[in-house]
Amino acid sequence: MNIKIQNSKFKIENSTIKITGSKSETNRLLLLQALYPNITVENTSNSDDSDVMQQALQNFNQWTTDNRQPTTDNLIDVHHAGTAMRFLTAYFAIQENREVILTGSSRMKERPIAVLVDALRQLGADITYKENNGFPPLHIKGKKLPNKKVSLPANVSSQYISALLLIAPKLENGLKLTLEGKITSIPYIKMTLALLNEIGITTTFVSNQIGVNPQPTTDNRQPITIESDWSSASYYFSIVAMSEIGTQITLSTFKENSLQGDSALVEIYKNFGVETVFNKNHSITLTKSCNVQPTTDNQQPTTYDLNNSPDIAQTIAVTCFGLGIGCHLTGLHTLKIKETNRLEALQNELTKLGAKITITDDSLTLDASTKIVENVTIKTYQDHRMAMAFAPLALKTSLVIEDAEVVSKSYPTFWDDLKSIGFSCKPI
Repeated sequence: MNIKIQNSKFKIENSTIKITGSKSETNRLLLLQALYPNITVENTSNSDDSDVMQQALQNFNQWTTDNRQPTTDNLIDVHHAGTAMRFLTAYFAIQENREVILTGSSRMKERPIAVLVDALRQLGADITYKENNGFPPLHIKGKKLPNKKVSLPANVSSQYISALLLIAPKLENGLKLTLEGKITSIPYIKMTLALLNEIGITTTFVSNQIGVNPQPTTDNRQPITIESDWSSASYYFSIVAMSEIGTQITLSTFKENSLQGDSALVEIYKNFGVETVFNKNHSITLTKSCNVQPTTDNQQPTTYDLNNSPDIAQTIAVTCFGLGIGCHLTGLHTLKIKETNRLEALQNELTKLGAKITITDDSLTLDASTKIVENVTIKTYQDHRMAMAFAPLALKTSLVIEDAEVVSKSYPTFWDDLKSIGFSCKPI
């Protein structure tokens, strides 16, 4: 399904959006809940990724309940859900005497997982590749992992690291993890450790050394409420930035001391004229406080280091293009292994709109533009963030979003929510 978005204007009335729980927190807690069934969780994400994660765990547990014999006929398909692929690889590796094939979509089979598999093998895991070395699908034979120490490159996706940390308290000797080099996405590692701490597990994180103590059971009885998703909120930051002075929108539910790296939006979008107020009811109100002056030819574009928050790179690049300002985004080396190569995808689609943009393996540079080509069809490359990041440009021009249903991966109600604030979105 393609969606045509006519050049729209933000509707001031009813400008309150309820955003579902963070996908990142939800998937971590779903795994912890599988390890410690007494944990209760509230405000879980309604994303496809979290649904896939939950369904995979339920199917696996049902096999155990039915006393199904260990066999490679036990197939788990996570489709496009990269978080589920990484977290479940670690989870299934410690399920003693259980056997499973973990697979995914054609794109998932192109996304590397050797770093995680190698680390789990260091701990004693029995994992083999079914097709191509270093890539899913995986044949996992669950067993007790006797080893404690493991090391891996620090500049890999934080999901590999979090996958190890989440199963660590169930290892008989705990875990001592050494990260080699500069660490990527530290906030997401700290998120995982904070959630472990919240259920009573002792952890340490000093320099490049992370420790997790073993803990067979937990006494945690308090429900854990998941914060709303800052990545999903980013599209409203973009909308407010491209709107008139005085425009406001309220989003719920967010914490001022958030665990999510994408909360960096609050500081970054001040540069685009957006002020954020944290309200007593845990909502946030975004206000367009001033206009941003377009970048002149002799100005160097502002640099934003997104090493800790790469998922908002698409939103920021599109916002800057819509505002007619340049930007230089760094710390983007993990974007090549997402749902698509997001650096190439951004370059392709922004260029169609009239942008001048260059990319390297880990950066993106956008020159200031004064014109936007109308009625361009934006290809999404099966990537939910491509669809949502480009949608706010409808405040500047009409455009078509191809395969618009991909938003269900993280934000199923996105198009309805856009309509509620005045966007003209019609399937074509």
